[in-house]
Amino acid sequence: MTTPRIRPSTDAVSVFSTGTGFIHTEHRNGTRLPTLWWVLFSRSWVEVPTNVFVIRHPDGLVLFDAGLDPAAATNPNYVDSAIGRFFMRRLFRIRIRPEETLTNKLAELGFDAAEVRKVVISHLHFDHVGGIAEVPQAELVVSRDEWKQLSGPHPEREFIFKEHIERPSAKWRPVQFEPTDDPLFAPFGACHDLMKDGTMILLPTPGHTPGSLSMLVRLEGNAPLLFVGDLTYQTEMLMNDRVAATGNKADLLASYARVRFLKEQLPELVILPAHDFAAQALFSRDRARPGAPAAAAAALG
Repeated sequence: MTTPRIRPSTDAVSVFSTGTGFIHTEHRNGTRLPTLWWVLFSRSWVEVPTNVFVIRHPDGLVLFDAGLDPAAATNPNYVDSAIGRFFMRRLFRIRIRPEETLTNKLAELGFDAAEVRKVVISHLHFDHVGGIAEVPQAELVVSRDEWKQLSGPHPEREFIFKEHIERPSAKWRPVQFEPTDDPLFAPFGACHDLMKDGTMILLPTPGHTPGSLSMLVRLEGNAPLLFVGDLTYQTEMLMNDRVAATGNKADLLASYARVRFLKEQLPELVILPAHDFAAQALFSRDRARPGAPAAAAAALG
């Protein structure tokens, strides 16, 4: 695939969080302790947001991830699987106000949920797909490798819950990454041009899950942005090969190296993790103002 020349088609990016969660410090920062030990016995928690990114495009709004469903905090049977409920209570503490829905958060930014054309899902964990029922008209884009996990014997053991994904209204589109001759994306092996205009490029970044993806957003007159989902919890961790305690370490480190190559080629690149408050700080200062990401890029390395 030859990447087309970028045209000035995207003019604003915003971010919000549908509530916050608490995860173990070992989970976020990494640890040499056995997984079961820190899951069951750790008493150290750190608060993290569940960032949803909004990109305004002439063809409609595009979201990167869909955040949490408020029912995750109030419904004790939110997860059908008994083993899923058991480990979810020990891995996550969720704090969501009833009004912190995807629809309300979009409205606070002046958007109508009905305007959302596409939602790019970085991976299928419950805290990234929670709002999809609120945008039934939207195309839900996920990597084909990620989608394959649904047909595995026990996807709930990986916190992929079919009941939150296979909704009757959901318009899922698993995408296959295509070969590219653009040297910028050579380390990734392939990519997918979401809007067919070069403004949003999906890249395979496995590690947190086998089919995790990231999205490069190139805005006219702005620093390029890279939304990385849960590939890392903080940009500094990725830049220094510090991996979290979940996922495949070898795949994470390989994806880190590819992202660092992209950063070398695009020095102004701003890397935006899904669970980093620094991403919100960046846009809260300069939300939707042309040039804002470039002006504050140093905040995220």
